[in-house]
Amino acid sequence: MSDVDLRQMANAIRFLSMDAIERAGEGHPGTPLGAAEIATALFVRHLKFNPKDPLWFDRDRFVLSNGHGSMLLYSLLCLTGYERMSINEIKRFRVLGSHTAGHPERNPAAGIEVVTGLLGQGIANAAGMAVAEAFLSNWLGSEVVNHYTFALVGDGCLQEGVGHEIISLAGHLQLGKLIFLWDDNSITDDGCTDLALSDDVLGRFRISNWHVQEVDGHDPDAVAAAILIAKQDPRPSVIRCTTVIGRGIPRIEGTRAAHGGRIVKEDTDAARISLNWPHPPFEIPANIRAAWLAAGDRSTPEYKAWQDRVAELGKDKRRLLDRLREGRLPDGWEATLVDFKRRAAETGCADHGYKISGDIFEAVAKVIPELISGAPDLEGATQHKRHLRAFTSKDRGGRYIHYGVREHAMGSMMNGMAAHGGVLPCGVTYLVFSDYNRAAIRMAAMMSLPVIFVYSHDSIGVGTNGPTHQPVEFLANLRALPNMLVLRPADAMEAAECWQIAIANRGGPSSLIFSRQPIQAVRPSFVPENMCSFGAYVLEEAACGKRRATIFATGSEVAIVLKARQLLETEGIATAVVSMPCWELFDRQPDDYKQFVVDRSTVRVAVEAAVQQGWEKYIGEDGGFVGLDRFGASGSVEDLYAYFGITPERVADEVRKRV
Repeated sequence: MSDVDLRQMANAIRFLSMDAIERAGEGHPGTPLGAAEIATALFVRHLKFNPKDPLWFDRDRFVLSNGHGSMLLYSLLCLTGYERMSINEIKRFRVLGSHTAGHPERNPAAGIEVVTGLLGQGIANAAGMAVAEAFLSNWLGSEVVNHYTFALVGDGCLQEGVGHEIISLAGHLQLGKLIFLWDDNSITDDGCTDLALSDDVLGRFRISNWHVQEVDGHDPDAVAAAILIAKQDPRPSVIRCTTVIGRGIPRIEGTRAAHGGRIVKEDTDAARISLNWPHPPFEIPANIRAAWLAAGDRSTPEYKAWQDRVAELGKDKRRLLDRLREGRLPDGWEATLVDFKRRAAETGCADHGYKISGDIFEAVAKVIPELISGAPDLEGATQHKRHLRAFTSKDRGGRYIHYGVREHAMGSMMNGMAAHGGVLPCGVTYLVFSDYNRAAIRMAAMMSLPVIFVYSHDSIGVGTNGPTHQPVEFLANLRALPNMLVLRPADAMEAAECWQIAIANRGGPSSLIFSRQPIQAVRPSFVPENMCSFGAYVLEEAACGKRRATIFATGSEVAIVLKARQLLETEGIATAVVSMPCWELFDRQPDDYKQFVVDRSTVRVAVEAAVQQGWEKYIGEDGGFVGLDRFGASGSVEDLYAYFGITPERVADEVRKRV
């Protein structure tokens, strides 16, 4: 262990951070200056990591939840020897194309585990990582998976609603390898926290069955000792570290100006005098630099021991571990879905959309053992548990998480699981409740995480529960997200194909959309090819002559437009029906295929029990749309579809008006 004082090492963080922020002309100096000793204690004394192998599967995970303090993380990574986080990268703070963005952007090879900046997301991600660790340790053995998840959290993180959700659920699940380091400086952007807060924050943790400690956050030895104690407690832990925001810069320390205010050369000059740091910008004294690099090498013996243990695993277990950490799926998993599709074709399967999805999930969960499901208090209504045991404080082998009524926590925890690696998370709720995990959905897309969101009860087909539960605008909302696949299948065969697409999608999240009401079989026969992988395809071509009209639809409305086609064909209007389960996949197809499917020389009408937004791209300005332009109503499914005019007759009329 180095004889360099931990406080000197903390000052290296301070000055790298303030020099970078001064150069950039903006940033958030408060956290890196105020939490420098906390981070030093963690990285020097406890964190298990290896800068030479940033993707070490059994590394401890560190999440900077208060992501505005990004320079704290970048300084730590630079000082401990991460190749991609050099001094030059620190000098490029907030420069386009650098690894040092204004808020951390996921880059595990550079030591950045998740995107943070939306307060509260990071602590929820951390809880998800802790779930993944517990599950994998139970499955693979503690000799392979045995690590902690740490999160540095700020006052703002704990005010967010998702923070309350996570405190409650993590305590209930007894995630004992989850440790929060609370940087309690009592300052947020507006000023002192007492402007909006008077509750007992630690009391929330205590009543939720967390292990609680309080220390001086500027005493690294005290912080390190508290972490050691936390590791020995079976409960999740929070350590309140009392700090002064912006410590080291006399003008701003302890004030709201430290949160996101600018710092200038006069500030850094004053800090150098105040902290006795007579070194030029971006220069770290050799002894302090060596001490930090030694901290980066501290886990090398443990890393080598882990490698030796892995090398001694049996062939099958080693193969499994390699597959999981590389994110590869089991060989032959697709056959289960092809078989399901074949059976659906033979039986003409027609059932409630969410039940069909549940049947498919049950089948694939048997062949993909890392697939973890869960729902926010909707097990019975969504049916994606089936044979799975619950993941509990006593059963870490369970693959179904009862999230309680915590949609936001569910989504963000799933992101943490996916970011951890080794598991494939799936969460199920009603489509209308997706607003409660909207931030998590967006983060999943931004981080390119393979998370599967399953949404049921997708339209006015919810029926008598009324407009509060009828998500007429939500498809447009989801489709607006970059890097998100939105899949709305029309029948059981399409459902199997869409599930196959979602599982195979390793470059981003997928949203699978299912109805509450029964969906009819619309495919005429089984074909082994995954037709939904094209995004859209001609389900029924014009029969009575050269195509004059093209009708597009998704989900349960495909059956309606097939009936409209029959009406039009009997009248001599040659009409094709296009099933369009995924816009995003269709837009990736070659131009000639898209032209064939859309056929802009024809009359075009789209049908969807939702708002029109976005359909103009396919139907043009003169195209027809049959759907909704307002919220739904309470009534039977049949009455609602008739009331809003989503019927074969109305669809046929929209075509007739344009031919």
